Amino acid sequence: MRRYNLEVLDISETHWTQVGQQRLTSGELLLYSGHEEENAPHTQGVALMLSKQAQNAFTGWGSHEPRIVKAPLKTKEDDAKNQFYNRLQSIIEKWPTKDLTILMGDFNAKVGTDNTGYEDIMGRQGLGERNENGDRFVNLCAFNKLVIGGTIFPHKRIQKTT
Repeated sequence: MRRYNLEVLDISETHWTQVGQQRLTSGELLLYSGHEEENAPHTQGVALMLSKQAQNAFTGWGSHEPRIVKAPLKTKEDDAKNQFYNRLQSIIEKWPTKDLTILMGDFNAKVGTDNTGYEDIMGRQGLGERNENGDRFVNLCAFNKLVIGGTIFPHKRIQKTT
């Protein structure tokens, strides 16, 4: 984090189980979430690392089941995708509107470069053509007035994908 001067780091595809937080010896705070059962598969985990500075603005967090932190793959059935986005929408609706909302993680979405009709929530610096998960993600962001930050400023091509 220090090398790239990051205050907040989103970590996808962790293999940790359960939910917790840990303060590292370097001072960063690590928040993690995976399957709640200890003997569950070591998949679908995510973590968030906060610098000392970011911790000053941090008021709390909660975990919302492991799958809510990672969108279903494009090959999954529409029911799984609809379930994911409906659950995500219900969580967003519970957040106080005065709070800053930041969605981070692996949405398996490609939003593309065409922002026609979505100029208020995305730029033209996406990658390629929008896919089905990209449509779902763009619509979720538009409905909730969330900006897709990775599309606003130019990036090297290698930095546009995970």
